[in-house]
Amino acid sequence: MFFSDSEAYSSDRDFVGAVGSLLSSVSGLVEAESAHNEFFREQTDSLVDAENVGNLLSGSGEEDAMLFAGYALTLLRVFRRKGDDIRMWLYLGSNSTSSGSRGSAIRYFWNVVQHTTVYQAITKDSRAAIPFLKLQPKQDQSEWRTPSLDGTGPSTTQRPVDSAGNRITKKWEIILVFLELYTFVLKIMGDDEFFAGSENSVTTNQSTSPRTRDNTLPLTEVKDLTTFLKNLGFTMYFDMSLIIGSNVLSEGNDVGSLSKHFGGPSVLAMADENEPSKPDDDNQVSQSVAGITGMSIDYVKGLVTGVLRQIYERDSRRRFLPKEHWLMSPSRLSMEGNFIQAVVMEEESRHQIQEVSDTEGEDNPYDLDGDDDDAHEVWQPPATVRDRFRRRPNGADTERRIRQQRKASRKRYLQAVAPRLEILQNMPFLIPFDTRVQIFREFVHLDMLKRRNGYVDPDLWRQSMMFGSHHGSFGGGDGELNKHHAKIRRKHVFEDAFEQFWGLGEGLKEPIQITFVDEFDIVEAGIDGGGVTKEFLTSVTSQAFEPGPEDLFVENEQHLLYPNPALIDAIKYTYDASTLDGRLVVIETCRRYEFLGRIVGKCLYEGILVDISFAGFFLLKWALTGGSGSAPRETGYRANLNDLREMDEALYQGLLQLKNYPGDVEADFSLNFTVTDNIPLLSPPVLSGKNTPKSKTITRDLRPPSGADTPVTNANRLLYISAIARHRLQTQPHLQTTAFLKGLASIIQPSWLSMFNQSELQTLLGGTQAPLNIPDLRQHTAYGGVYAIGDDGLEHATVRMFWDVMEALEDVDRRRVLKFVTSTPRAPLLGFASLNPRFSIRDAGADEARFPTTSTCVNLLKLPMYRSKEALRDKLLYAVRSGAGFDLS
Repeated sequence: MFFSDSEAYSSDRDFVGAVGSLLSSVSGLVEAESAHNEFFREQTDSLVDAENVGNLLSGSGEEDAMLFAGYALTLLRVFRRKGDDIRMWLYLGSNSTSSGSRGSAIRYFWNVVQHTTVYQAITKDSRAAIPFLKLQPKQDQSEWRTPSLDGTGPSTTQRPVDSAGNRITKKWEIILVFLELYTFVLKIMGDDEFFAGSENSVTTNQSTSPRTRDNTLPLTEVKDLTTFLKNLGFTMYFDMSLIIGSNVLSEGNDVGSLSKHFGGPSVLAMADENEPSKPDDDNQVSQSVAGITGMSIDYVKGLVTGVLRQIYERDSRRRFLPKEHWLMSPSRLSMEGNFIQAVVMEEESRHQIQEVSDTEGEDNPYDLDGDDDDAHEVWQPPATVRDRFRRRPNGADTERRIRQQRKASRKRYLQAVAPRLEILQNMPFLIPFDTRVQIFREFVHLDMLKRRNGYVDPDLWRQSMMFGSHHGSFGGGDGELNKHHAKIRRKHVFEDAFEQFWGLGEGLKEPIQITFVDEFDIVEAGIDGGGVTKEFLTSVTSQAFEPGPEDLFVENEQHLLYPNPALIDAIKYTYDASTLDGRLVVIETCRRYEFLGRIVGKCLYEGILVDISFAGFFLLKWALTGGSGSAPRETGYRANLNDLREMDEALYQGLLQLKNYPGDVEADFSLNFTVTDNIPLLSPPVLSGKNTPKSKTITRDLRPPSGADTPVTNANRLLYISAIARHRLQTQPHLQTTAFLKGLASIIQPSWLSMFNQSELQTLLGGTQAPLNIPDLRQHTAYGGVYAIGDDGLEHATVRMFWDVMEALEDVDRRRVLKFVTSTPRAPLLGFASLNPRFSIRDAGADEARFPTTSTCVNLLKLPMYRSKEALRDKLLYAVRSGAGFDLS
């Protein structure tokens, strides 16, 4: 068969069917062979160039869509390193419609997806996903089979069919290629462009290009898509045991009989180094979904979760779906009864399994050349016969493979026995926010009980440590208690805290004791009933997060904080990171980020609210580092255009202009795949009498090794935009962010953080923005001195006037009062009953000329006994608006 051009053969059904089958049979060899065989590389690269991939969509019917979807997925699987290129070329490609016009790839596949039996059935009932997802053994890929006459695959392969006789496999392939494309589109689509799909959108046509508008879905259809994805994702996590079968638990359900999942010393002892290692697809872990080669359950989970999270994040920023839309139907996930207790029991089981699992080695957390791997891998190619015997593994390879197999088996077991935890970590928005907060506090309480040997109260824990009634985390005694005590100078809170508490590590979870001293080393008066600890934590955060050019954190235009992305580069080029001294400065800075992460974690652990606000894209990294998500490459943080807007509005607008530019990008912009960073240098001691420059300009390759030689064109500008976003949001601040999150994770389990999105995490840290509930505050206030409530149960007259004044105040002034007393203007998520320490009021004498004062360390308001509401209101408002506290006495 001969073709006049590439468009002819790349869209030919017989060619696509034959080449797709051939590529599937040698998928494990293509990249390895291409590395050293130039002719082979040229031939295979021609299959994935822009013209050939873009022409795949020249068909018009459902049969064409099914065939080309399978072929596109094969290309993504075989040519993993070119995954984003393939997605972009599919996105840029177009198809012929019956009217002769050209349509977008997204709408082309979406229109077909909506008519598949898989989509329709699962949208109506989440349980319908179970038979569609039943795992099937992978096809034998050791030899190539002649494709069937219709080009849909080997004719001898039996595939699951629906009642109409259509191959369910091909339906799945259409759905998956659509999700692959939509994932790519969402990553490079701004919120304004996304909402352009709404008929009621106020976005003007001038702000988006015709192609962008063609690739947006109407918001009503986005709602339908999320219903399908929600039902599908929930079933994959919650009903995993039904999908994979009972054999995963065949070795027993108790932790003591988990040798299959965790192994033991005898496993390595019996391993023969001369035996070739068996590929993953020799066991049940690698079974495929619906009989599709290479389509593991983990791949489908990750793809579904990734798309659903991206839509949910947009809805969180700009609501377009009903709030109840994200919650799972009570018939499938009921919050009634003992749901929270069931989750806690699953967490306890997970903890036990972790304790008996192997201890893995840890990489250097401050690798100066490190970078997070953001490669978008669809799936690993199945091993072929040639793969299995290509080389004989050495002892290290055998040990590594055994560890990987145990880890995969352990993960399977956890997925089957802890379905609620799987939902919380991967699709938390299916569960009400208040319920998740209660679960979080239960997890913390359970951890406190374990670490403190049953003594949650700080004083009781200290007594147990002092008198030897401890058998848990610490050796005990006065020496251990001394490690948890620090003397802190008011003007050097962060430095003193870092110096004295850095060595504690996760031991910072335990109660700490703080003694504040002034500049003359004179001890301040203070009773640490939890109050001085709170004052210490709020002081550390307010001092450490003060933004500046040489500080750890900077703020955006909305005064939201994120790690200073240029700081590590500034240190490297100021002190010369190639020298030992320079590397030590970098490591010391990373330790400070890590310590600050621990401090923030300590605030969350103790339930102490702090008045700091982080940028949403930074908080997303907290939420998406969570736990053992089934497909971390998908559920982990992925840089996108919208997050870049929050960091740098000017850069965002420039990239948006580039994306929608109608002219010749290469000629008019003259860009290549590099980025120029202007690094403001620090002020080290002057070396050799030379003047130190104030900044250094660094040009970095975005597509090594040939980024400088690759011009940005109309065809590849989307990849350039994606690369810029990744560099600014991930690559440049990588060390800073990694260190902070490492410290945070040492106090708060990452899987606990994954239960919340970015705005929910901010609420968890700083309190709710909802109007203050004065009756709730009044109900949970403690009184002292003259104001203490006596046997009659009645409040003092001045106290009653105070609450009358509070009820009459505007919410903004109520918040000022709350901040005046507690140092934060927001209420705790679970109400004032959970405020630690409790809101308290005591008398401050009968002199009406005095102003109210506070001890914020113990949330105490010292209120003089005023005789009229007017005097009380005037003095209170003057005090809270002046920004002073102790000084007004």
